[in-house]
Amino acid sequence: MPTSTATVPTERASRYLQQLCKHWSHKFAVTFDESHGEIPLPLGTAVLDAGADALTVACTAPEGGDLARLQQVVADHLDRFAFREAPLPFDWKLA
Repeated sequence: MPTSTATVPTERASRYLQQLCKHWSHKFAVTFDESHGEIPLPLGTAVLDAGADALTVACTAPEGGDLARLQQVVADHLDRFAFREAPLPFDWKLA
């Protein structure tokens, strides 16, 4: 399954991780705490890890899925929560 990762510099990594996970927990079986979250979406899975100065986001799409679309959906939602810092710099790298 194709996976891409982006490390996004921000001092609010934990806040954004929790906001995104809470947002999607109403529709999907999300698991999270203040430093790690996993979000199973119809397009694939997003895994978030919060550090002191960065949020690491890993997106995994099923074979034949649309990884680019999954990346965009996750980035767009994070940008909404990070409106004071938006747009956040996502530099996706295939793993």
